[in-house]
Amino acid sequence: MPTPDVALSFETFPPKSLDASFHLWDTVQALTPLNPRFVSVTYGAGGTTQSLTQEAAQTLRKTSGLPVAAHLTCTGQSRDDVLATAQRYAKSGVKDIVALRGDAPGGGSFAPHPDGFANSIDLIRALADMGQFTIRVGAYPDSHPDATSPQQNIDWLKAKLDAGASEAITQFFFEPDSFLRFRDACAAAGIIAPITPGIFPVANWSRAKKFAESCGTPIPVATATAFDRAEREDRAHLFALTHCADLCDTLISEGVDKLHFYTLNRPDLTLKVCRALGLVRPTQMRNVA
Repeated sequence: MPTPDVALSFETFPPKSLDASFHLWDTVQALTPLNPRFVSVTYGAGGTTQSLTQEAAQTLRKTSGLPVAAHLTCTGQSRDDVLATAQRYAKSGVKDIVALRGDAPGGGSFAPHPDGFANSIDLIRALADMGQFTIRVGAYPDSHPDATSPQQNIDWLKAKLDAGASEAITQFFFEPDSFLRFRDACAAAGIIAPITPGIFPVANWSRAKKFAESCGTPIPVATATAFDRAEREDRAHLFALTHCADLCDTLISEGVDKLHFYTLNRPDLTLKVCRALGLVRPTQMRNVA
C-alpha cells in the first residue's frame, strides 16, 4: 500500500527542569525524521510559562533547524508586552505563531488585561499587521467551554481567519465524526482555510480524562468503556495505539491531509501511530525504530 501523503506537525510544552529539557530534546530528535511542517511550543495559562516558552522555542529553532511555532496568548499581559514577545520571536527566526486567547491561571474566567488585547481576534489582527508571521489559531469541534452554541465556535473561527490567520488547529477529540461534522459546518459557513485535526495519542487514560474535562471535550460512553476495560485487562497501550490509528485512518480516508499530534513530550506512541498509518517512509525506519 502506498504511503499516504499526509503532512505532520507536533506540539510540545516547555520544560521546567533539566530532566524535562532532555525529554523535550529527545522528543524533537525522535520526531524530526518524520519531516514535520513545524513543532509548536505551548504557553501556560495566564502566561505562566512565558519565558520558558520563549527559551524553548528559540532554542529548538536554532538547534533543530525545524520551523517552530510558538504559542502566544493575550492573558495577563499588556498589548505592548505581547507584541514585544512577538518581536523577539521574529528576531530569533521563529516566524510561526499559534495565537490564542489563553486561560486565566487556576482555571478562572478570562478577563482582559487593562492595557491588553480584548480577545484573540485583536491579537491576531495586531500580529498580522506586523507582517512577519504565519499565524495559526485554535478551533473546537466539540465546542469551546465558553461558547454559547456550536455555531458560535464556527463564527468565532471565521472571524479569526478573517483577522489574518491562515490555518486552524483543533482541540483534540475522541471520535472522527466530531471533526468531520465540524469541518462540514465550517465549509458551509464559507471557511476555506485549512482546518487541521489535533490528535491526542492517549498514553495515560487517567490523565487524558482530566485533560478532556478541563477543556470541555466530551468522551463518548463507548470510548470510555473501552479504555476502562483495556486498563483492567492490562492492554491499555495496545488499545490506545489501535484507537488513535483507527481515528487517524478514518480522517485520512475522508480527505484529511494534515495531522497535528499533541505529544506531551513523549514521542513513543505518536511514532507508533505514524508507523501504523504508513506515514513513516522506509528511509526513515532506522531513525524511528
